[in-house]
Amino acid sequence: MDIKPASTTTNPNEAQYETIEKYMVPLSNMITFKPDQPIQDVIATIIDKKIAGAPVLDDQHHLVGMISEKDCLRLIVDQAYNNMPAETRKVSDYMTAKVQSLSPKTNIVEAAIEFLNSPIRRFPIVENGMLIGQVSRRHILRAAQNIKSTIK
Repeated sequence: MDIKPASTTTNPNEAQYETIEKYMVPLSNMITFKPDQPIQDVIATIIDKKIAGAPVLDDQHHLVGMISEKDCLRLIVDQAYNNMPAETRKVSDYMTAKVQSLSPKTNIVEAAIEFLNSPIRRFPIVENGMLIGQVSRRHILRAAQNIKSTIK
């Protein structure tokens, strides 16, 4: 696989690559959760839909956190060691509230760098504070396969 820019600017040293917007999963195709949902609903959905996690949104579609399988595993510890009943626990009790996101204008090379420098497997795509999609490591690999050089 030969990764080359899709186009160049007037300065040949400044290559321009496709943005991640083309490769992201749009919000309309995503599973999302609300902060006040019962954590057991999330666990059931994660198992049923075979997903590793999902964004947590408020009523205006603002990203307020991410919930993952790993976050949900904390419920087991809370029940075993802290005697916290699962029925009363909400998504907001377990979600990761500090979420790193990307802009839809981030190019695929910048996204690859973000993935390399982070244990995160998927980034939410946020525009004007609102979630518009999500991109994963696999999406960036797919984008790399599609990069074609326009330089002859």
